[in-house]
Amino acid sequence: MANSVWHTKFRIHLDLTRNDLGHPEYPDLWDTIYRMDRMYAARGVPVSQRDLQCGGVCQEAGVTAWMHLRLRANGRREAVHERAEDEERHVLPMSDEHKAYQERILRAAEDGGFRGDSEVRTRVGRSWIQTDTLIEGADGRRIGWEVQLSSASVEGPRSVRARAAKAEKNGITPAWHTDRADYAQRQDTQWTRSNNLPAHVIAKTGDLRVIWGFRAMDFWRCDLRAVYPCPDGNGVRRCGKHHATPKPRDILFDDLVRETAAGAVVPIQFRIGTKPQRFWVTSEDRGRLDELRADDSQMPAFQQAEPLARASWNRPTCRLSPRETADALPTSVPTSADRTAQAFVPTQPSAPAREAHSMSEAACAQPVESRSVPYPEAIGLPAELVALQRAADSQWDRLGQLNDNEERKYQRLRWYEAAAVVQEAVTKYARANHLNRCDLEKRLRHVVRSATTRPQAEQPSASTDGAGLLGACGTGSTPG
Repeated sequence: MANSVWHTKFRIHLDLTRNDLGHPEYPDLWDTIYRMDRMYAARGVPVSQRDLQCGGVCQEAGVTAWMHLRLRANGRREAVHERAEDEERHVLPMSDEHKAYQERILRAAEDGGFRGDSEVRTRVGRSWIQTDTLIEGADGRRIGWEVQLSSASVEGPRSVRARAAKAEKNGITPAWHTDRADYAQRQDTQWTRSNNLPAHVIAKTGDLRVIWGFRAMDFWRCDLRAVYPCPDGNGVRRCGKHHATPKPRDILFDDLVRETAAGAVVPIQFRIGTKPQRFWVTSEDRGRLDELRADDSQMPAFQQAEPLARASWNRPTCRLSPRETADALPTSVPTSADRTAQAFVPTQPSAPAREAHSMSEAACAQPVESRSVPYPEAIGLPAELVALQRAADSQWDRLGQLNDNEERKYQRLRWYEAAAVVQEAVTKYARANHLNRCDLEKRLRHVVRSATTRPQAEQPSASTDGAGLLGACGTGSTPG
């Protein structure tokens, strides 16, 4: 196929990449020529008699190559050579540097225990994908290396963005490598770049360094000691949150090939300001970045509480007396929430069934010391919500103390479950009391996570506080 066509009768060149074919003085020029070509085809006129020749590479080489027109379903115009050998004339020969990169990728993959092949065609529906070098990695991972040392289009079906998106859609992780600085700064895929080197240097065994495309994530807290400006503010204020900043790092090309196949280096898309950037990072940095993005605003979807008439797995040990039912909370934590809270809050021995109190089982189960700050009656929040929020925060604190990725994975699930219980309880309480759920949730987090305590003069002794709280759970009296 070619984009430049020579019309032998009109004696003009036709540029199929332009709507007016490069001749704005002739309106509807494409419709006229295309209808004429279709009429020739319907009457069986040979291609060599349809007045269309290749006006690009073939004409420059002094070869007469006849063509016919074709209109794709997506509206793309194409001129097709009559003979395959004329079509092959438009394919640029592979450079020695390109071949050296392919050989080095295969050699590095084999040293790491992975297999691969060059110029691989992968069937995709009615079309196919051709990859310069395809590496079969661990756990079914497929890395498609594309070495781009010549010009590459930005738009169109053969552009880098389109080819990378098509490969990724069909299970191939695109990895594009170049030695051109302008290509490395494009954000249409995860580019890596090395210095411009001759073929014999690329092919030999030695240190071939990647100077662009691999980053190390620097995680930092946004306080007065931070070196970087706050990405969420105006550069002056500090939000107190944790952020991540990518920093360029060099890596050896052979190590990059092996670690991408093993899954130790993965591609990411990171937004800095309003522009997304694409590069490679280690899987550990990717995991920490995912945890950083998984804040309280990205909780699991809310699930409707189970009907209250449904039997509970664990019989409650603290129940309201008939006299206090009207003064107690209009709703309680759902049965599923109680079961989840028991996994995070230490339980106490069961109380006699005839004794009742005004606190939930999760609040009664907490140690006396943890229920002394803050005081629920002083902040206007039910004790069970405070207890559940404390349990969720303790799971988050425990997550930050772990270093093993597998342990962090399971601990993160436990924090998700505890946070979902809090959200479910807050939603039910706000709905029953006709409160704004967002304001209630913000107040609960502020109270639990702040260091607010009662004044020293109002704080009872440890023995009095313990007796009062235990009395509240046992007899139904108000604590304090």
